[in-house]
Amino acid sequence: MDNTRTSLYQGFLNYLSLIRFSHTVFAMPFAIIGFVLGVTELKHHGVAYSFLVPLFIKMLLCMVFARSAAMAFNRFLDRTYDAMNPRTAKREIPAGVIKPQHALLFTIISSALFVITTYTINQPCFYLSFIALFVILFYSYTKRVTALCHIVLGVGLALAPVGSFLSVAGYLTWLPVLFACSVLTWVAGFDIIYALQDREFDVQNKLHSIPAALGLRKALAVSVILHIATAAFIISAGLAGQFNWVFWAGASFYFGMLIYQHTLVKPGDLSKVNMAFANTNGIASIVFGLLTLLSLLM
Repeated sequence: MDNTRTSLYQGFLNYLSLIRFSHTVFAMPFAIIGFVLGVTELKHHGVAYSFLVPLFIKMLLCMVFARSAAMAFNRFLDRTYDAMNPRTAKREIPAGVIKPQHALLFTIISSALFVITTYTINQPCFYLSFIALFVILFYSYTKRVTALCHIVLGVGLALAPVGSFLSVAGYLTWLPVLFACSVLTWVAGFDIIYALQDREFDVQNKLHSIPAALGLRKALAVSVILHIATAAFIISAGLAGQFNWVFWAGASFYFGMLIYQHTLVKPGDLSKVNMAFANTNGIASIVFGLLTLLSLLM
């Protein structure tokens, strides 16, 4: 019995590692912001709202299912390249920890659970779930055809605040769209930083990315431009939503972390790419999300 429990637990950890569950922290705060914006929108129009907690749980489940499907499919599709790349050769599928067919089955189940959950929310979410699935699964193919793959990834994560707002309100306003645009440019910008470390591998294997197409220095410049756009969208959202000083404190911290990650990575020194990618962006998202939510609740 103990061996069975240990085996199940290890298998659970393997799948968490496969989908990089810890990276959910990037988009989740923005999804919650979109949800609370939806509640605020309804209250502003005098709509009495109930069953908030069950809907919130469904929204979180949609996030988990969609992201799990996207990551598992990405690992399944890239398994051959991952095995060839020294940086990724120890990932679960090339290392033999998880079988490719099991990762594909996991993708199918996660996708089905995502669609089923949206069906229990409202019609707009259900109808748009198929478009959302197409975007997040199609991303895995884009590196084979275009250097704009980073933008497609950004679009996939940008669906988080839009989808969560729709789950509550059933329609869209400009405010969640502005937050979505900030997520798009933010994610695309830091994904370019992450892709710097695979530039030579991508070029040798005819894979597409901004670093492979433009080189390290120009790729970093594109990342800076995208993050300047991120700041512009956040400022626009703050002004449009008439947020108080708590939001602006969170925004200032967020901008500071954007600047900080660009000081960590240089064309001749990529040793701190993972710190710039994971640590700074994860902390920035959590702090900004918490202060934005606090501002909304105030």
